[in-house]
Amino acid sequence: MLRIGLTGGIGSGKSTVAALLAARGALVVDSDAIAREVVEPGTPGLAAVVDAFGPQVLTAGGALDRAALASIVFGDPQARARLDGIVHPLVRARAQELVAAAPPDAVVVQDVPLLVETGQAGRFDLVLVVETDLQTRLARLVRRGLSEDDARARIAAQATDEQRRAVADVVLDNSGAPEALAGQVEDFWTERVAPVVGERG
Repeated sequence: MLRIGLTGGIGSGKSTVAALLAARGALVVDSDAIAREVVEPGTPGLAAVVDAFGPQVLTAGGALDRAALASIVFGDPQARARLDGIVHPLVRARAQELVAAAPPDAVVVQDVPLLVETGQAGRFDLVLVVETDLQTRLARLVRRGLSEDDARARIAAQATDEQRRAVADVVLDNSGAPEALAGQVEDFWTERVAPVVGERG
């Protein structure tokens, strides 16, 4: 099994790279998707979040109100650390289950937005970082519905490009055209993945 850690700042295009790798046969384990799964209604994760932050983080229907929770934790490092202490262990445990269930010859790509911040680089055979210039990232986040101030705050709360580069085996530049990114992914697969696992599909 070849384990690849995929990371990059918010708005950098990690999900696009993950999709390109999945199209080549990789098994993608998406930490963001798992983070949503572990706090669904009825889960111990959601119960722990409500215990920590109160019922105001729930919608009328009993689901997690992400906007309400974000407004509490993004400006408060202690609150954010408390949330991370609840969610991160649950995400890691679920990701480990999914990896353990993969075939022994699989190429497993774990999409981990906070790979650097949580000190996980050493868990992977290769670390792949997606990098995009700040203005492009801001524009993408504003198109997703964030204000520019919120977008800047979320970017500032994450690791810097320099910190991500320090743990990267390969850096992909996603500031240009989509086909340029696809070409870089193709080169990564050909040069770093195929020699290890053999060409497939």
